Amino acid sequence: MEAKKPSPLKTKIDNALQLDFEHDDGIWIKSGKTLRRLIGILGISLPIVLVLVSLTFFDLNTPLESISHYYYTRSGVLFTTILSLIAVFLIVYSGYKSTDFYISALAGICALCVVFFPTGSLGEMCCDASKAYAVTFISENSFRETFHLISAAIFISLLAYMSLFIFTKSDKPLHLRGKAKMKRDRIYRICGVLIIIALLVMLAGFKGLIPEEIYFGNNLTFWMEALAVESFGIAWLIKGETFFQDSSTKEEI
Repeated sequence: MEAKKPSPLKTKIDNALQLDFEHDDGIWIKSGKTLRRLIGILGISLPIVLVLVSLTFFDLNTPLESISHYYYTRSGVLFTTILSLIAVFLIVYSGYKSTDFYISALAGICALCVVFFPTGSLGEMCCDASKAYAVTFISENSFRETFHLISAAIFISLLAYMSLFIFTKSDKPLHLRGKAKMKRDRIYRICGVLIIIALLVMLAGFKGLIPEEIYFGNNLTFWMEALAVESFGIAWLIKGETFFQDSSTKEEI
């Protein structure tokens, strides 16, 4: 009896996900390119999903003070799950050289610390009537909150470093790099610069260089974190050659 051929759609999905069913007990993510794409997709989706959930279910017209504050809401499971997945993928990502691995692993560890050491609570007590969307409360702890901020700052800084200095590396001199590689490098640098700008704005806000009514009144911490995470996600998607692929089958580094 002739075997049934898979549908064209299923074949496209299998190829896009680089699924291989020729070997038993295989692991799905065998390619660094696939891993980079997953990290990119998760990074881009994090702030978008949280905002959509808050607008739909929390009856909020604006985002919360920061991305980390969603930990205390009904969408806390989304925040912890997505960020934890990003962290684990960063830790297992090897890159091309040992430096790539250590920088990525450190970023992943810092992301886990952001999850394990939550920021300050949204309300001042459990079931705070003025913050009906806050369903979790943790007593104030200066060490936890400070460690959270330090971990988040290192995490975001390492994301900028990877975009600016790791993703732009190549084993070829500048004049021999392909057009696709040159385009990717420009995007990496733009993403890295945007992440640094986001960090500087947040630092200025926390240091009081930006008036409180402007900084906290417009939830600039959330928007700067979203800018940094979106830039990070785009950089990793590009690194996975989702766009601007090389014409040759061998990927340039």
